[in-house]
Amino acid sequence: MPTPSPLDRRGLLLGAGAYGLWGFLPLYFPLLAPAGPVEIIAHRVVWSLLFCLAILLVTGTWRSALAAARRPRMLATLALAGVLVATNWLVFVAGVLGGHTVDAALGYYINPLVTVALAVLVLGERMRPAQWVALGIGLLAVVVLTLGVGRLPWVALTLASTFGLYGLIKNRVGRSVPALASLAVETAVLAPLALAYLAVLGSAGGFATHGSWHALAMAGTGVVTAVPLLLFGGAARRLPLSIVGLIQYLTPTLQFMLGILVFHEAMPAVRWWGFGLVWLALLVLTVDTLRSGRPALRGRQPAIVSQ
Repeated sequence: MPTPSPLDRRGLLLGAGAYGLWGFLPLYFPLLAPAGPVEIIAHRVVWSLLFCLAILLVTGTWRSALAAARRPRMLATLALAGVLVATNWLVFVAGVLGGHTVDAALGYYINPLVTVALAVLVLGERMRPAQWVALGIGLLAVVVLTLGVGRLPWVALTLASTFGLYGLIKNRVGRSVPALASLAVETAVLAPLALAYLAVLGSAGGFATHGSWHALAMAGTGVVTAVPLLLFGGAARRLPLSIVGLIQYLTPTLQFMLGILVFHEAMPAVRWWGFGLVWLALLVLTVDTLRSGRPALRGRQPAIVSQ
């Protein structure tokens, strides 16, 4: 019997770095106050584009982004992906600034369940019994949270659905467009609208109205967007999909802990019950995926936490 090959330590470090940075991201956005969510996302789009273009130029891989932009069908697909990721970013930032970091964590916890549902509804895949069980437990969790809190967990559901659809589009794109080039095209499509919005804001005060440190922090949104993506890309090339799928739970776990321990968000008993059901569903789904030896969505790339 062959000895299993050891896991790539560098890949593990890169994966932990990527998902760890995404997990601690809720600590960054409060530093941008008094800027609101829309202004933050507009800056994030512009600075992410500039940062991505700089890396593409330095590494000499800019042709991959240009080639994707020159293909009308690919450009339209990535434009739709850009709208989805911008919506995801906006809801995430609004959730964090509005005291819903725990709900944001819930959204990324239930995203694998949304991915399974999309595989059935859109791709026509057949689910295994354990996947049906996991999906049923996940739906029960949403019902428990809705009835217990008195409202739909809209932040969580919006994050999970937009990210699930974003992942589906990236799955259809496949590996024909590298992640960094893809993000460059997605943000390039959104950049004119973002620049127009910032121009209107600029007429009322300007970029550095709140000081140089605030302006630097705004520019840093491009860095905090692209750096984890680069780390993730390195991890995805070195680690099996099953391992990357397990590491991804680091992000919502850190966000969940930040919401409770740092932001002191309320966690009544009914929310613990709801989260417990979600964690049970994920346990069932993860065990089934590892036993089957393949990801829930056939041929999909590892999940990118788009925050």
